[in-house]
Amino acid sequence: MGKKKNRLKTPKQKPFAAPGSLTYIGKEVFEKTLIQLTVYNQETCDLAMIQQLDDLKPDFNDRLSWLDVDGVHEPAVIEHIGKKYQLHPLLLEDVLNTTQKPKIELFEEENQLFVVLKMLHFDEENLEIEAEQISLILGKSFLVSFQEQDQTDIFVAIHERIKQATSRIRKFESDYLLYALIDLIVDHYYILLEKLTEKLETLEANVLNDPKAEHQNQIYNLKKEMAFMKRNILPLRDIIGTLIREDSELVGNKVNVYLRDVHDHVIQTLETLDSYREMADSIMNNYHASLSNKMNSVMKTLTVFTVLFMPLSFIAGLYGMNFVNMPELENPNGYFYALGAMALISIGLWFYFRWKKFV
Repeated sequence: MGKKKNRLKTPKQKPFAAPGSLTYIGKEVFEKTLIQLTVYNQETCDLAMIQQLDDLKPDFNDRLSWLDVDGVHEPAVIEHIGKKYQLHPLLLEDVLNTTQKPKIELFEEENQLFVVLKMLHFDEENLEIEAEQISLILGKSFLVSFQEQDQTDIFVAIHERIKQATSRIRKFESDYLLYALIDLIVDHYYILLEKLTEKLETLEANVLNDPKAEHQNQIYNLKKEMAFMKRNILPLRDIIGTLIREDSELVGNKVNVYLRDVHDHVIQTLETLDSYREMADSIMNNYHASLSNKMNSVMKTLTVFTVLFMPLSFIAGLYGMNFVNMPELENPNGYFYALGAMALISIGLWFYFRWKKFV
């Protein structure tokens, strides 16, 4: 298994952007960033693709703003967004650095909360888990989300929920939107757990039926991927715990009950991963035990044939000696007597082994 790659194998085009469409910032064209602005409250909801960043005018008054940015590989675009939303420069550096570990930071001067998470995807062909960095910036009346990939939008379901007038998101503040995005990412972890379950069960059946050297490599790879998955999920437990305990006006008490539910899901995911690692260890033990049983069966078969041929070799060797005074050598039927004795001894030993259940 090589170095972790963040590129997704099967990208899904955003439903609100035409393939190959260009976005403009001033007079410059950029192709690696897709931006959608959603401005809403309980009564209204407006969604728009941002084609020119000069047209990006956040509404910090009556309605909540959610800026969903897909693609963080054009620093000029990220810098422009940072100026519009008055984001801290260090925060923008962390957004551009896609090797960040999951974390949470509070920028008190700007009154902004910064959360870094990892969206995990399972590559079934290579049995690898790939990570995509998600950066979330929460303000009093806005939320900015940065997705590492520019060809995928993992928040499509949230966009669809906001469009519905009866959606709970429309009734809460921006902190509930933060919860909804985190909850979506955590729910996706369960999909990975299901895929890991399928792979482990298939491996276990194959190891018990016909253990092969490739199965050992697959077990090691799955254990490495589960360790990689745990490293990216484990900090989320502390992140959500910090959100629940954080004495900040950005996260209200009404959202804490939902965050506690996500916290429980994260703990459950980690416990499931631990049980899967134990299952992988058990499969590895079964693999070695199956190989050992297979080897014992081969050795038992070879031992039986060795025992069968030992008296035959003794008889053949005995009458192969070149002594003159051997009466049996002058018997005209001696050859047939010797063969008959060999056959009777072999048949007798074979039935003895069958009676003792050696074969």
